[in-house]
Amino acid sequence: MSLLPRTAEEFSSAEYWERFFRKRGEKAFEWYGDYNSLCGVLHKYIKPRDKVLVVGCGNSELSEQLYDVGYHQLTNIDISETVVSHMNQRNAERRPDLTFQQVDATQTGFESGSFQAALDKGTLDAMASEEDGALAGRMLAEVVRVLSVGGRYVCVTLAQEHVIKLAVEHFAQGWAVRIHCLCGQQNEVSDTSFALPVFVLVCTKFRQAPPFAVLELCQGEDGAPVRLASVQELLSAVKERQAYNLMLHKLRGGTDASSTQSLTLCHAATGQPRYTLTVQDSLPSAKLPRSNHFAIFIVPQGRESDWLYGSAEGRTQLASSAKFRRLVIVAMHRDQEYEDMQAVQSELSPMVMELAPPGMPANQQVPFLSVGGDLGWREVVGRGLSALTGEYSVEDVRGEDGHLYRRLIFMNNSQLVQSESRLRSKATASSTHKKKNKKKAKASVSEAPALMEVKDRSVDRGFLCCTHHEVMVAGFAMLGTNAINSKDLPVSVLLVGLGGGGLPQFLHDFVPCARVEVVELDPAVLEVAQTWFGFQTDKRLKVILGDGLEHIKTLESQGGHSFDVIMFDVDSKDTTLGMSCPPSAFVETSLLKNVYSLLTPRGLFMLNLVCRDSALRMSVLERVQAVFPRVYSRGIEGEVNEVLLCCRSAGEEHKPHSVPQTLQQTAKDLQKTLCANTQTAPCVPQIDITAMLNDLKVI
Repeated sequence: MSLLPRTAEEFSSAEYWERFFRKRGEKAFEWYGDYNSLCGVLHKYIKPRDKVLVVGCGNSELSEQLYDVGYHQLTNIDISETVVSHMNQRNAERRPDLTFQQVDATQTGFESGSFQAALDKGTLDAMASEEDGALAGRMLAEVVRVLSVGGRYVCVTLAQEHVIKLAVEHFAQGWAVRIHCLCGQQNEVSDTSFALPVFVLVCTKFRQAPPFAVLELCQGEDGAPVRLASVQELLSAVKERQAYNLMLHKLRGGTDASSTQSLTLCHAATGQPRYTLTVQDSLPSAKLPRSNHFAIFIVPQGRESDWLYGSAEGRTQLASSAKFRRLVIVAMHRDQEYEDMQAVQSELSPMVMELAPPGMPANQQVPFLSVGGDLGWREVVGRGLSALTGEYSVEDVRGEDGHLYRRLIFMNNSQLVQSESRLRSKATASSTHKKKNKKKAKASVSEAPALMEVKDRSVDRGFLCCTHHEVMVAGFAMLGTNAINSKDLPVSVLLVGLGGGGLPQFLHDFVPCARVEVVELDPAVLEVAQTWFGFQTDKRLKVILGDGLEHIKTLESQGGHSFDVIMFDVDSKDTTLGMSCPPSAFVETSLLKNVYSLLTPRGLFMLNLVCRDSALRMSVLERVQAVFPRVYSRGIEGEVNEVLLCCRSAGEEHKPHSVPQTLQQTAKDLQKTLCANTQTAPCVPQIDITAMLNDLKVI
């Protein structure tokens, strides 16, 4: 299967090209390659018997080299009298039939349809910047006139954006347009600042315009043509090739552990993403075996969002443990079929070798690494479209522990798992009463994907996949034993952010005195939770569709509303901030005061905080502390998350800034309450309340 690279590296524009043109100086033609690097493409489209017009020949040796291999019907034109005189003198004896004429390429005077080919090496590039492209436009119009039906305009170009756009748009209607991307030229004037692939634009004249645009891109001189649907798609593909070449140039220049490069390999025929490759170099100080230059790590399907593979910190740790100078981490895409590990290796090998570090021996064996030696497993079980967030996918994956997990993924941020629940077989659900550690437990045969159909999988509502959800549940111990065990006075809960519904469903199932009200902005999320994650509402668990901010403000302004626990577990869509949870408006002082007002005297505010910006985090903590007299923090190991537990009351007067001494006992009481409710709950709660509160810190 053919793969085409696509990289997010920006291929610049004005500044990059300005530096390039200053660097190349008078040696312009050397940047376009010599006969040896171009002959494969030229011979494919220009035959020795063809009458060829060489446009803007300059003092290039290309015409002379073509003449020497049998092309004797070359008409070379250039606007410069000096160049024409020099080239005629240079070839008078050795090539008497090779003529050079001083002719304006925009008005040649040659008969219409008198040439089978027009060859342009750099002339279009030089003319396109003159008169805002008008000069180049007149030259192309003249080429159209002098070419016969079936004739070809073959243009060697560096494909600067405005140049290639002008040419492709000129020929897109009525001509076949094909672009070959050749590798960057390496020669004595090359500079480490530049990595320029050379493109050959081939435009073929039809007698009658086809009913559709013929726009194609080929990699190398013999690459299979890939059909593009529009001019913009073709121009974007050219830009991607330029960016890929630039990335390769950087990677070949040395290793850099502080910077990661990534690209997407797409199916050549469909253009659909198939693999995402991330290049991770080890630190220069790392002690590595001398022969460990380069390795490829295949991420199991469905695991690409795991911390180890989906975060910069995780990939750094993975590279460190792999002990290779350069590690390429490969993630497979959903909606693609992969036969087995051997097939993936065969498919990737030609491409990944281009990413090898400098100095690697030519015969070096490059190992493919993986977890457990297989490709992992993923099954997309549902899809949909949210009016607020766009496309989403519900997929079942096999975790590191062998269990199956169901995940909600929004495609606008496919590396982030929006919600996750563990699955179990319906057939064995009633007999599953033993707690299983999600990190180390081995999967039973009934959990093997090949043996369990979608209809036979159910969500294990007693298992919380997210540690911050476990901490939030454990936080209920801070309400005190009387509140937890009281049957006459329910614990009222307001939760902003539904997700898959795992947290509110757990509270409903195992905290018998809880009355939970959830506010969710997106109706599609509620539908997903009910359809795929086993979420069920009743008189003790209800959902309000609406804006959580406005709902809190409305409740506070109305008066008469109070809650024992208010929880914020909602992510931010603003990627420009260093805080991904919650949105900044949820931690403004005015809203925090509204939350404080809505809490009962014993009330507790819980906030899932995910903030990578240390200054912003401190600002949030200061605002929270200004409103709540007692604030505790529980960090989540291996993650950025921390849960803030904010008490409305000041607590014990003699120890206002310490963890309550009674907390250990109330944690045990809460554990008993959860487990005592398993007779009516659909499954067993799998949580250690005491462990979740062990690392609680006073802010």
